[in-house]
Amino acid sequence: MAALAQASLIFGQERLADMTALTNAKLSQESGNAVPVHPVSGQLRCSLSENILNVIDEYQKLVQDLRPFEVPMLNQIRAFFRIGTVWSSNAIEGFTYTEMETKILLEDGLTAGGKPLRDALAVIGQAEAYDHMFTLLRRRNLSEIDALRFHALLSGSLDNEAYPGVYRQTPVVVTGSEFKFPDPGEVPGLMEKLFQEIAADRHRHHPVAFAAHIHKELATIHPFADGNGRVARLAMNTLLIQDGFLPTIIAPVLRHEYYQTLQIAQKKKDEQPFIEFIYRCELETQKEMLRHLGHGREPE
Repeated sequence: MAALAQASLIFGQERLADMTALTNAKLSQESGNAVPVHPVSGQLRCSLSENILNVIDEYQKLVQDLRPFEVPMLNQIRAFFRIGTVWSSNAIEGFTYTEMETKILLEDGLTAGGKPLRDALAVIGQAEAYDHMFTLLRRRNLSEIDALRFHALLSGSLDNEAYPGVYRQTPVVVTGSEFKFPDPGEVPGLMEKLFQEIAADRHRHHPVAFAAHIHKELATIHPFADGNGRVARLAMNTLLIQDGFLPTIIAPVLRHEYYQTLQIAQKKKDEQPFIEFIYRCELETQKEMLRHLGHGREPE
């Protein structure tokens, strides 16, 4: 499967849009009128959301059937997600390295000509955080110390006078958002409460739903002066891989929808659109993974 490492690691804009539209159309046809309660937020949840989770679980079975992977294939899969998640997470934040430039920097150590040093450091830091994420694989726990460590690893690319691994000491305003984030004095208590929730409630919810919820909570607390989105995505993917799911790759072309649904969750206190957005991203990640493995069979 040498082609895995050479192939495009993230689906393109038109292909992703087509796949998302087809997935939504199929799920909409299958959905009924039931409105079960959302297992995380307690808000009413439409059966479309239930259907997406069912499809995710079916694809997860296909992935599980291919395990355990032999070492060469496992290394290629790790490279697939390392480059894909590093590039996409940085691109969402506005860093300029392309997917190929990210690949060349991580594999060959060559920086892109004419690009800011901070952008190269963002690639390196995100890759180190990705590697650290896999050291937490078998713990099935995520602690406050882990979140601080993720942030510290991004140190070379932090802006707004952010201190690596230290909570913000000043109020924060996010361009384009009308949401009022918690005051700095509230952050330590909110973070402690969040990680208590992870330890106490995680087993009660579907892994993808819970990981998306924690992402939203971290982004809403906004504990750092910079790097919050990257840390939230790392936390989400840590929870996913600990439960055997693939790390979610959020394609940069979906940046607007990503932020739009997150703002709805924050301002209107309706996290369902954001959680369903993460469902779709996880589903498309599963499909892309299976395609690269040469596994074209659809779930039964």
